[in-house]
Amino acid sequence: MKKAAVLKAAAFLLPFPSMAPKKKLLFLCLLLLPLAAILTQCLGPQKTTDPRGEAFAGSQSCRKCHGAVYDSYLQTAHYATSRPANAKSIHGSFSAGHNGFDFGNGSKIVMDQRADGLYQSGYINGKRVQSQKFGITIGGVKAETYLYWREKLLFELPISYFSALHNWTNSPGYDAGRIDFNRPIATRCLECHTSYVREIEKTSGSITDRSVQFDKASIIYGIDCERCHGPSANHVNFHTEYPEVKEAKYIHTNKSFTRQQKLDACAVCHSGNKEAFLRTAFAFKMGDTLSNFKEHNFFSQNVNPATLDVHGNQNGLLAASKCFTMSNMDCNSCHDTHKKQTGDLAVFNQKCLSCHTHNNGNECPLTQKLGTAIKTKCIDCHMPAKPSNLIAVETNKNNKLQVPYLVRTHYIAVYPQETKKVMAFINGAR
Repeated sequence: MKKAAVLKAAAFLLPFPSMAPKKKLLFLCLLLLPLAAILTQCLGPQKTTDPRGEAFAGSQSCRKCHGAVYDSYLQTAHYATSRPANAKSIHGSFSAGHNGFDFGNGSKIVMDQRADGLYQSGYINGKRVQSQKFGITIGGVKAETYLYWREKLLFELPISYFSALHNWTNSPGYDAGRIDFNRPIATRCLECHTSYVREIEKTSGSITDRSVQFDKASIIYGIDCERCHGPSANHVNFHTEYPEVKEAKYIHTNKSFTRQQKLDACAVCHSGNKEAFLRTAFAFKMGDTLSNFKEHNFFSQNVNPATLDVHGNQNGLLAASKCFTMSNMDCNSCHDTHKKQTGDLAVFNQKCLSCHTHNNGNECPLTQKLGTAIKTKCIDCHMPAKPSNLIAVETNKNNKLQVPYLVRTHYIAVYPQETKKVMAFINGAR
């Protein structure tokens, strides 16, 4: 309809028999230029501007040439580290009798579904005191926690979902005796759980004022392709124009970096939160030096494995390991970030066995005793899952720790207690 209207208007303006030909041509040119612009806007493709700038093409642009890798990555924990909260991304139940968390003191929180979305509502002695809409889902492997919008501010919702319990629990670090909707979300949280969000302003004063304001429309959920590979607009444009060129141009690839550069790229989010960032982690690109972003030595080998927590310095724990110091391994030696490997211990065990062999003289001394179990027990024995020191998962009413929040340590070592457990399992199975 828009195209027909534009053409009809142009045809109407053509017959001017009394006008000199040159003037008619000039008039039509001046008239048709804006009409052409209007036609292009109405009928032409609309360019989507990435909030990070024109140098970014958006991860969807990767799919045309890297479809298999892209689709595989959509299944990973990195991709799912944040997403819009909806019935698909929230795994807790909203069915009556399974949609509440009772504090046991007259207070409870109920998860309910309404016409305009999903909500957490707090009740004291049967009276609803506050209700907030699910806005963003964070995580999803071991647990999910949720954020809600209060205009341009983000806050954490008081109830999370814990996969091991298949149930709702108090959010990490919350007082299990009262309802609290007032924990603000800082930029640092989103620097590791999203690929980008634009910060609007910072002020000081009340709890609302000192919270950081965000541009909701600017959020790029999850860890996308360009967060790790850098801006790709030039890469996309070049290879679209020259598809016969197979060498990757104008893009960062892991194989082109030094060991330290590879480690730094992961350490942005996996080196703990004790050291403050000197500038936003969103500015870090593959190939950058993380020490230019962090205050202190995040990559210290003086790591105490006993201090492991869910946001622990896994990068530092790995660096303190003999496997690391005696080899050239880096994070990608074991992790393929484009594939879903969560819980697939066989994949990681095979990584161990590829280095620890009889020919290399570093074969596990228990190989003969373990037999075929050697193929499945390396990780549990040398990188055991340890309870978090920060997160306590509690159930309704009694508020007792029911299931520990386990984090697999990246300090690769000999753990005598774990060895005993593995041997006891093997002997019991025989």
